[in-house]
Amino acid sequence: MKVLVTGGAGFIGGNHIHFLLENYEDINVTNLDLLTYAGDLSKHEKYENDSRYTFVEMDIADREAVLELFQQNAFEYVLHFAAESHVDRSIEDPSAFVRTNVLGTQVLLDAALKNKVKKFVHISTDEVYGELELDGDDYFTEETPLQPNSPYSASKASSDLLVRAYHETYGMPVNITRCSNNYGPFQFPEKLIPLTIQKLSNGEKVPVYGDGSNIRDWLHVSDHCSAVDLVMREGVDGEVYNIGGHNEKTNLELVKTIIKEMGKTEESIEFVKDRLGHDKRYAIDPKKIEKLGWKSKYEFNEGIKKLIN
Repeated sequence: MKVLVTGGAGFIGGNHIHFLLENYEDINVTNLDLLTYAGDLSKHEKYENDSRYTFVEMDIADREAVLELFQQNAFEYVLHFAAESHVDRSIEDPSAFVRTNVLGTQVLLDAALKNKVKKFVHISTDEVYGELELDGDDYFTEETPLQPNSPYSASKASSDLLVRAYHETYGMPVNITRCSNNYGPFQFPEKLIPLTIQKLSNGEKVPVYGDGSNIRDWLHVSDHCSAVDLVMREGVDGEVYNIGGHNEKTNLELVKTIIKEMGKTEESIEFVKDRLGHDKRYAIDPKKIEKLGWKSKYEFNEGIKKLIN
């Protein structure tokens, strides 16, 4: 089985490469990554001499290079994790997000179509759905309309629609997965959980946007990887699958949990000016993928304790 993983030097893509190599003997994994600021290959050191693993430094928006890579390799599956993903950075410079997330996805789709891959799995985000009310009890489903509120989520929604269009127009075998907030090993410390752990470890204040009431659903990256793998193997062509952990926490609750686990005090919290267009609440209904046979394994308090350790 020949698999192309884009963004494999990043957090989720990197963890998924480990998942593949740990669970499949008869596999060849190519890691395509541009090695931007959040890319780090040190997580793959134990596989550097593994004949099943190859790294290629490449920009997914470089059409000629990507087409040549596909022509040289008979990829059967494309798992597209590569993306600019930090909301704050998208507010500062939306153009980089459009180039990578929209144009880069279209280049990959073209290459995958021309080379007749068996499945193109596009890893997206629950942020494309917009926001839910803080005091509500509703959830994002696969039928929830797309209403992105940040340049980042708008670029991801755009790429989702391109993937759908390649299925509807060309009959290309695709799936889209939309996950809730991931946590786990190797996450770049601009994101809330590793940032909090790092700040507390260094005796620094932990910044919390606004009053910390914004709610997120947290999913361990290992659970996410098992879900993506199931979709790659058994997902119905053209379908969207939401992947959520049913671990809803306010940002303030989350930070307090980490503070308690690390033996620190709440004096470490520093409330800062809220993010522009900050979505109130995300929550995913994962019933559809559960019917496919997936279930999350990590209970949040167990997962966060293991991560801190």
